[in-house]
Amino acid sequence: MGHTLVIVESPTKARTIRSFLPKDFRVEASMGHVRDLPNNASEIPAAYKGEKWANLGVNTNQDFEPLYVVPKDKKKTVKELKDALKGADKLLLATDEDREGESISWHLLQLLSPKVPVKRMVFHEITKEAIGRALDQTRELDMELVHAQETRRILDRLVGYTLSPLLWKKVAWGLSAGRVQSVAVRLLVQRERARRAFRSGSYWDLKAQLQHGGTNFEAKLSHLAGERIANGSDFDESTGGLKGSATVKLLAEAEARTLQASLASASWSVAGVEAKPTVRKPVPPFTTSTLQQEANRKLRLSARETMRTAQGLYERGFITYMRTDSVNLSEQALQAARSCVAAMYGKEYLSPSPRQFTTKARNAQEAHEAIRPAGESFRTPNDSGLDGKDLALYELIWKRTVASQMAEARLTMLSVELQADGGAQGPASFRASGKRIDFPGFFRAYVEGSDDPDAALEGQEVLLPALGVGDKPSCRGVEALGHQTQPPARYSEAALVKMLEKEGIGRPSTYASIIGTIADRGYATLQNNSLTPSFTAFAVTALLEEHFPDLVDTSFTARMESSLDEISTGKEQWLPYLTQFFKGDSGLETQVQQREGDIDPGVSRTIALEGLPCVVRIGRFGAYLETKRVAEDGTEELLKATLPQEITPADLDADRADLILKQKADGPESIGEDPETGEQIYLLFGQYGPYLQRGQVSDENPKPKRASLPKGVNPEAMNLEDALGLLRLPRLLGEHPDGGKIQAGLGRFGPYVMHDKGKGEKDYRSIKAEDDVLAIGLSRAVELLAMPKKGRGGRTALKDLGTPEGGDEAIQLFDGPYGLYVKQGKVNASLPEGTTAETISLEQAVELLAAKASTAKTSRAKSSAAKSTTAKAKAAKPAAAKKPPAAKKPPATTKTGRLRASAVRVIKAADR
Repeated sequence: MGHTLVIVESPTKARTIRSFLPKDFRVEASMGHVRDLPNNASEIPAAYKGEKWANLGVNTNQDFEPLYVVPKDKKKTVKELKDALKGADKLLLATDEDREGESISWHLLQLLSPKVPVKRMVFHEITKEAIGRALDQTRELDMELVHAQETRRILDRLVGYTLSPLLWKKVAWGLSAGRVQSVAVRLLVQRERARRAFRSGSYWDLKAQLQHGGTNFEAKLSHLAGERIANGSDFDESTGGLKGSATVKLLAEAEARTLQASLASASWSVAGVEAKPTVRKPVPPFTTSTLQQEANRKLRLSARETMRTAQGLYERGFITYMRTDSVNLSEQALQAARSCVAAMYGKEYLSPSPRQFTTKARNAQEAHEAIRPAGESFRTPNDSGLDGKDLALYELIWKRTVASQMAEARLTMLSVELQADGGAQGPASFRASGKRIDFPGFFRAYVEGSDDPDAALEGQEVLLPALGVGDKPSCRGVEALGHQTQPPARYSEAALVKMLEKEGIGRPSTYASIIGTIADRGYATLQNNSLTPSFTAFAVTALLEEHFPDLVDTSFTARMESSLDEISTGKEQWLPYLTQFFKGDSGLETQVQQREGDIDPGVSRTIALEGLPCVVRIGRFGAYLETKRVAEDGTEELLKATLPQEITPADLDADRADLILKQKADGPESIGEDPETGEQIYLLFGQYGPYLQRGQVSDENPKPKRASLPKGVNPEAMNLEDALGLLRLPRLLGEHPDGGKIQAGLGRFGPYVMHDKGKGEKDYRSIKAEDDVLAIGLSRAVELLAMPKKGRGGRTALKDLGTPEGGDEAIQLFDGPYGLYVKQGKVNASLPEGTTAETISLEQAVELLAAKASTAKTSRAKSSAAKSTTAKAKAAKPAAAKKPPAAKKPPATTKTGRLRASAVRVIKAADR
């Protein structure tokens, strides 16, 4: 009797699900997607290399037929899955239950061509009960979901592969455009433009420290002689002055100081008291989008980190599926959450009845549950056995889910109006505002945007003394306060995700990869949890706005998203939609062909920013300033100066531009002399930021000593003493207790300490933000070196297996996205099936790493030999006559038929 083969995406998911299945079930992992459109020319099968559409991977002349290929690194996986299928009497495709998971299952079905019964097995949590239900409720593949995913994939390829080459020619090599990515970049650029256009306004107000019945409280000036006092919202961001419609009193500093003096001895009285009861309702359980937002706000996790951590929690059975737009909770989840509330907070903290929520996001889809703890009863965070990011994210999900079933918080909002005599300036009105929490309700478990609910409760409550009309509190002091209006804040990852979802752009499940791509391509950098667009982002956005405005328009992109969703339900047909978008006089293909000749690369690489004495251009090595100046001989010449990478479009003003250009034209200014060498110390600005240099470049000294300024150090505050300290790095700190010297230095990735163990073995640790590379001592360095070393992706080793005999580096065990692996130096090797963290030995790890290293060397040798053979063959043989193209098959008449025909063709190509 054969076995039942179950295929999932990852080894971690396979390990978890295996424990819930009968013994005659075999679980294998596809390691994600097993095939896709060609990623580069080397992946295109030989039979199609001559086709004009081959690089695009979509035959736009044959009903947008995709060319699917099995990537080189997935061929071994496909072979292993085919071998596992031999002897199976049933195949269960148990990939994730969203569109992408359905697509992976379809591709597996086409590649494996099973002769045994095939069913789709879906579940949104990995627990014994859920897997049992999934086995009883298997279904057929949902081809509508497959069609929707494929159409989305084709559309993204058409946009990306049609526009990106245009950007390479007109702006800079290596750039990319994307259906959602380009809109997201434009949002960042628009916000940065607003910051550049912003003009700050200043205003003054007063704050009084009052006391009544032994209780101190504060009140702020609201009116003077009947006129409302101006605040930040009354100012025009483009002028820095008051808005034309604002009928307010703008206090200058002198007036505020005069009023302050008058009020110091004035009599104060209560003119009005208001107490307004209100309730706060808990927020819904997490969706993909809200989880990314809150994890970014509370835990400072990027969208990528959040999804990676959430995926690990899901695959190990801790939470439900993490890609969802739904805020719905199942009956079992409602009961589990309510049990937690009753047990931990008491029945009085339960909502009167189970609370369900309605999804409000535009284009909401994916009909499963909200993200919640898995199972029929929720493990508390303390009982989970998790740690680090896993524990922090699980606790966030647990608290939010439990809070959704708790009682409303009851509050009383307090407001007190006070009057005082302002002397010649007239009567002054002050307002004191307070908040009393009458019943905390769900606040006990969860306060949005706060890490600690108990601390948040204290911070939210602002108590006022019992006051009545006519009461006369005493004044303990009045303070005059000056304010400056602030420019619009840059987008954080949380704010950008929120905006994309609000506008209906893209799918929440793709936001993490989109934001990651924006950073990877150099369109933005993450600084202090804010996304700062680059000059390249400005240039690309300006080009797309001028020549392809629809593709960066939020409304147009949202309509595209709606159409793609309607294709998934059969309300709209995929082929007419793709044809209209790409073909015809107004299609993208024609637009690019017509406008490519009209786009001047010199113009598209130029960014004209208002108020600068020069222009910014995009060059091969980044952004630079360019202006014309009169040379010593009276002729006009161009002056160019590289812009440091940390300078953003919003930060570049006329003064900074003049300084950079002046340094380029006149040479650097010295900040002092090195007493040991007599050479001058210079502060210069390069592509990668400010740096120090000892001496000038000359024939005798072609490479003078240089040192970058550590991150966060203000160049304008750099003094000679610190400059000399940085240039003298690395410095010896002393001897390590285990032998060997310890040094502190400044490297490519910032300041570090290093333990030189001898025989070429060196151990490095980054210096923490609170430490100073110039002041760190031996004891602190030893403490840092004793901390566990992190592996790839910032992971901390699960355990150190030791250093093998004759080896230089220790072997460590890590838990990665595809399961457990061992690492020594730069070599990683996955643990075989059945081997756990507890059973892996040093000897086994050595064998695994040796086998992996040997495989890598063989692959490199074959690749090198193949290249050499190809080169010799080309040199020896005359060019072969071009073969006529193979006869094309007629296009399939239906989408399903086309998908099947495409699959057969790709399987044959892969077999070749």
